[in-house]
Amino acid sequence: MASAGKILGMDKLRVQNLVVAGGLTSFVGAVYFYTMKAVGGGDELQEAVQVLEQQKGEKAGVSAPSAAS
Repeated sequence: MASAGKILGMDKLRVQNLVVAGGLTSFVGAVYFYTMKAVGGGDELQEAVQVLEQQKGEKAGVSAPSAAS
């Protein structure tokens, strides 16, 4: 039977460190996937860049080429 200071052959500090590492890894992974889902929904940024380029071209008197979608 394991002593009070040993769990599965590891000391208590190592077990605590592994629990903290697992919790932090889970949290970071969840934040990453949430963020990718939130910002990966569409091409709003690309559309905004195209509109801005068209506006700049109109100010210069030259029409910007439109993207073929």
